[in-house]
Amino acid sequence: MADINVDVLVIGAGPTGLGAAKRLDHINGPSWLILDANEKAGGLASTDVTPEGFLYDVGGHVIFSHYKYFDDCIDEALPNDDDWYTHQRISYVRYKNLWVPYPFQNNISMLPKEDQVKCIDGLIDAALDFRVANTKPKDFDEWIMRMCGEGVADIFMRPYNFKVWAVPTTKMQCQWLGERVAAPDVKLVTKNVILNKTAGNWGPNATFRFPARDGTGGIWIAVSNTLPEEKKLYGPQAEVTEVDAEKHTVTLKDGRTIGYGKLINTMAVDHLVEKMGNQELITLSKGLYYSSTHVIGVGVRGERPERIGDKCWLYFPEDNCPFYRATIFSNYSPYNQPQADVKLPTLYLADGSKASSAEAKEGPYWSIMLEVSQSTMKPVDEENLLKDCIQGLINTDMIKPEDEIVSTYHRKFDHGYPTPALEREGVLKELLPKLQNMDIYSRGRFGSWRYEVGNQDHSFMLGVEAADNIVNGAVELTLNYPDFVNSRQNTERRLAQTFNFASTSAPAPAAKEIPTRDRAASKVSVNGGHSRKPSKQVK
Repeated sequence: MADINVDVLVIGAGPTGLGAAKRLDHINGPSWLILDANEKAGGLASTDVTPEGFLYDVGGHVIFSHYKYFDDCIDEALPNDDDWYTHQRISYVRYKNLWVPYPFQNNISMLPKEDQVKCIDGLIDAALDFRVANTKPKDFDEWIMRMCGEGVADIFMRPYNFKVWAVPTTKMQCQWLGERVAAPDVKLVTKNVILNKTAGNWGPNATFRFPARDGTGGIWIAVSNTLPEEKKLYGPQAEVTEVDAEKHTVTLKDGRTIGYGKLINTMAVDHLVEKMGNQELITLSKGLYYSSTHVIGVGVRGERPERIGDKCWLYFPEDNCPFYRATIFSNYSPYNQPQADVKLPTLYLADGSKASSAEAKEGPYWSIMLEVSQSTMKPVDEENLLKDCIQGLINTDMIKPEDEIVSTYHRKFDHGYPTPALEREGVLKELLPKLQNMDIYSRGRFGSWRYEVGNQDHSFMLGVEAADNIVNGAVELTLNYPDFVNSRQNTERRLAQTFNFASTSAPAPAAKEIPTRDRAASKVSVNGGHSRKPSKQVK
């Protein structure tokens, strides 16, 4: 017998695991428990704080949403107006010492004339070819050529995407694109070139929210705080060391065992199958690819420069810097860096030279967060990466050589981006159903490995929908129909909805039963009826 027994066990307290736990708590039907090897919730949406008091997220996270249920849950966790800042996205691409508004392919009017000609030529050729094409693009590179043409492909799309994904665009499929990449309107682009105009904001994150305090990680700590303490097990002792799918048992680092009816797993699926020791699934998972992400933080003394202004995040396709994206993290919240009266010593100047004085001085301060990808196809000099990134900031005029660096941060995340490789769908269509046949729902950014539904709102709802599928068989739309959920506001679920599982009325005669361990010797029907009978294990 296991030390603990629950109907539903949730592994991981990132957005997906918390989504599952929140929904299970909301439904108040099957018994459940959530585990995480970290002391705090958040997973890949956590926030670190440097000794000097600068905050850095695990990469570039902002809050925008396709789901009312997601909005309800984070608003419940952080309910006050002063818990949030709302921003208009101010985003640019750095190219030939110019700031080109995002998305690049819609704003070639900002380029030098020779590049405008090259891009327009390519766009016209692509439009003509597209009219007669009778097959779908076979990979991401072919999609780029059909949508953008050779000019935009060579100047921006190919070099930038290699810096992001750390694999060539020829090795990526294109079914993931959806709302992730803007397809240019040839007529509009041409009109803007002639009239010297820029295109407006594009995409679902043109307006976004960011928490006032504690960074993105603070959101998920607050969501976790809405859950019952007795149903959370966080810390190193809760690390999962083994998953026995046949016995429906998980073993923890401290030796305890947990029996489950259904398992919602949010750890990387390649790690899951290793802990299961299932050689068939281990071999299958080898067809999934990912890149690592280095997050670099640089804290600078002084007023934020005018040339930086209210920019949010910035893209860097060129090879004069190792990072593909920079976020002006201090623009998101005044609490993302120390207050101006805090005294900090200068570590060194941006050009590497020593400061004139080692004395701690007051601010103000501002900060930049950088992201660098790494893979076997794109190696990185990890030992010198911080120094190379600071030089890249100088090369791109983000900072000046004489700027005072007061804080630095560098952390590598082995699983950074789940690559939408050509092989991905073939693997997932076999791997995920095999796991589900074992009562294991593997969901989340790396749990189900679909980048196109890997934002915070998507990840949260992957957990919510997995819980609903377990309890009442509801279709998991986010996992199975990404384009559908991304094309609409999903309002069907609301946190204010109630469930009558605790009702004392008799069940309808033909109602389907939902077994539960939460109430000894009970059974629960779909319509909410509840009557006393011997309990059954969920299998």
